[in-house]
Formats: sequence, C-alpha cells, structure tokens
Amino acid sequence: MALRLIVKEGEPLLEKPSRPVEKFDEKLWQLLDDMSETMYAAQGVGLAAPQVGVLRRICVIDVGDGLMELINPVITKTAGQQESAEGCLSSPGKYGITHRPKKVTVEYFDRHGNKKTAKGEDLLAKAFCHEIDHLDGILFKTHVIRWEK
Repeated sequence: MALRLIVKEGEPLLEKPSRPVEKFDEKLWQLLDDMSETMYAAQGVGLAAPQVGVLRRICVIDVGDGLMELINPVITKTAGQQESAEGCLSSPGKYGITHRPKKVTVEYFDRHGNKKTAKGEDLLAKAFCHEIDHLDGILFKTHVIRWEK
C-alpha cells in the first residue's frame, strides 16, 4: 500500500466525470488499498478515485462501521432530507451546511466484481452522495446552502 497525493479543489480533473471500471484485477486492488490508506491518513470518511488523480468510478468510505469499497456505484433510492455540515479532503479547511437525502440505497460492485447493495442513513447516506458526486465531477460546494466559518 502507498499514500497517494490528494488532488485539491481548482484542479480541472475534479470536475470531469469518471469512467466505469471494467477490469477487477490486482491493479484495481492496489488502487483500492492505496485509497483506503490515503483516506485514513488524511482522517477522512470517504475518498473517490478522482481525488487521487484517477478518473474511474471507485470510492472508499468508512464512517466508523468498517471500510466499504464501492466500484461503479449507483444511487437507486433516496428518502427524506438532512441538513448538516460537510467538508472535503480536496477542499481543506472549507465546511458548509448542505442538504442531502437522509436515507440512500446504493448498488455497486466489490473488488472481485460481485454485485452488492447497501443502505445508509445520516452520515453514511451523506458520504454515499458526496463520493458518488465526485465520480460525476461534482464538488460538495454545489450543495452548500451556508458556509461555516
């Protein structure tokens, strides 16, 4: 495993859509391992592949319940709303209040190509939305309704 540099806001790569993953191989596994190590070292709860310079539909999330690796994730269902503080490893020191769904269902593939479904509430729902937005070239600031100081 290796730490990767986190791409910062202002880099055009962060606003480009990512391509789907087609090969579930050792190269993918290495990227997943590097991403999780980088996320933990930066004390984040999520990290998307574009944030480490890779335009692939991959993200890792850990909101305290264990590591989730999501490949080609798609939000299939949302419910409710939450208004809460949000930040981003690519925008250090910036925090804002955002509106996100309170509950989210996601379909994705694991590192071996097995199709999975996950449901999340509150922080996990927000993390799903935030990281999947990165895969579509959308930064969290587009959802901010009020900036925090």
